[in-house]
Amino acid sequence: MMDPKTSLDIASLRAAYGNGRLKAGEMAELIRARIEAGADKAVWISLRDPGELQAEAEALDRRKPEELPLFGIPFAVKDNIDVAGMTTTAACPEFAYVADRTATAVRRLQDAGALLIGKTNLDQFATGLVGVRSPYGAPRSAFDARYISGGSSSGSAVAVASSLVSFALGTDTAGSGRVPAAFNNLIGMKPSRGLLSAAGVVPACRSLDCPSIFALTAGDAAQVLAVAGGFDPLDAYSRDTLPLPPPILKPFHGRLRFAVPRAGQLEFFDGGDWPELFAKTVERLIALGGDPVEIDFSPFIETARLLYDGPWVAERYAAVGAFLEAHPQAGHPTVRRIIEGGRDIPAHAAFQAMYRLEGLRRAGAEIWNDADVLLTPTAGGTFTVDAVEADPIALNSKLGLYTNFMNLLDLAGIAVPAGFGRDGLPFGVTLSAPAGSDAELLAIGDALHRAAALPMGATGHALPAPGQAPDSGKFPENRPGFVTCAMVGAHMAGLPLNGQIVSRRGRLLGEARTAPLYRLHLLDDMEPHRPGLVRQTSGGSAISVELWEIPEIAFGGFVAEVPSPLSIGHIQLADGRSVMGFLCEASAATYAPDISRHGGWRGWLAAKG
Repeated sequence: MMDPKTSLDIASLRAAYGNGRLKAGEMAELIRARIEAGADKAVWISLRDPGELQAEAEALDRRKPEELPLFGIPFAVKDNIDVAGMTTTAACPEFAYVADRTATAVRRLQDAGALLIGKTNLDQFATGLVGVRSPYGAPRSAFDARYISGGSSSGSAVAVASSLVSFALGTDTAGSGRVPAAFNNLIGMKPSRGLLSAAGVVPACRSLDCPSIFALTAGDAAQVLAVAGGFDPLDAYSRDTLPLPPPILKPFHGRLRFAVPRAGQLEFFDGGDWPELFAKTVERLIALGGDPVEIDFSPFIETARLLYDGPWVAERYAAVGAFLEAHPQAGHPTVRRIIEGGRDIPAHAAFQAMYRLEGLRRAGAEIWNDADVLLTPTAGGTFTVDAVEADPIALNSKLGLYTNFMNLLDLAGIAVPAGFGRDGLPFGVTLSAPAGSDAELLAIGDALHRAAALPMGATGHALPAPGQAPDSGKFPENRPGFVTCAMVGAHMAGLPLNGQIVSRRGRLLGEARTAPLYRLHLLDDMEPHRPGLVRQTSGGSAISVELWEIPEIAFGGFVAEVPSPLSIGHIQLADGRSVMGFLCEASAATYAPDISRHGGWRGWLAAKG
């Protein structure tokens, strides 16, 4: 039986499942007990039916942990995200409906073995960065109940920080996935827009909305993103050009140019020691190999102000304005005031703002000529619940200074814990870079998190050791919507034809070996040279290959480019799996040199020099 105090980070749970100390059924019981004992009842809006959850967990126990990458990992979702058979409220009881379909990102997580525990509280209609705008109560900071948890994904952050779940999904339109992470000592991953599907998410600003991940470690966030992310035809804003990060972080090393706002442009407003904590973070990043570059932060500040002071508020009205008009008694007063403010914005104002945004985008893009990432505080301070209730608009606006610009400028970002003030409250920073930089941001964020030597959330547990593959739970092959394909030669990473895979959003899963059933031949009459893998009835060898994941919708086009005598067929791997991969007609190998003794194409290239 698992120790009730054991950490819920994914690495620790995988180890417990892998060595038999823990069963998924026991995990479900443990989580229910923790929730019942928890002091902050405002974290949850609804929980799974206990019998249904227990049955799902016990069904998992009839499988092997290594079969599923998130086997028995408990998680929560913000209650503006649909789960079939559960009520979606968006923190507005009058708006509530029972979903008939599960959001794509949630379904992918459940297919990977993750256990959904329930749905969490939020600022109503995902409108706010404070976490107090909900009729279901205000989740409090996991470190001091007098202070806000941050919003709008308030319950998701507190659930992870309080060790009620291993990770949680939120949404992030203006900072809702990063501010709560900073206020609760968590990793908050706001992926590139369109990398995590928004299908099944109640829209706030549909063109800007982005599901987000709260996790105890950057490694956990990477594994969740690897499972849940990827193109989704059900989401009109899903993008098929973004690379999906690998499930295992690559260690960060080497030089890094990082931009920081000029000293006079940094704003801290709580009168505490957050300026010193930010300065220490800059020093840590320098020690990790970073070279700081001071920039003019004013284009980012002006962009941030466009989100609520400009016509994008009209997009919030487009999402739920008709509902509020039809239900004049519904809606949190502050949320209603904000959303109704978008009703009468004229179309010409929207175009004028879009023109201004393009100018700011151009000005902001200049920094990427001199820097790889941008480092800022996640917020300039925090507030008590009482202070926010007394001045709900102005204080909320202050919290968006370092977050509101990000989706407008099409950046990816990761919020990273960076220290504690003398008041015992956590401080966090955000690393951001252009869309598609998710893998790099996760790796840098992990290094910066570890350099700060902080515990995970409010759990008191230290970070698990870095750079280790999971103890159990393989990354899923042939997950819905994707094909796993074995690359034998010139299509491998860094080789001449790899672009045919990358351009189709292919993603490297790792290396493998075939069963000892094949011979490898050099096809030197092809340009570029490449090998031919031929199956044998006897006398075969095990050959090294790379496994790549390719979206089903792009796989047919990839196969159509394969020239004769090569083809795509089933390849038997050493571990017993069968995957698609490159094969060669036996007749073409009759006079082709046998290079099997090199163990694979890279071995032959190394021997050739």
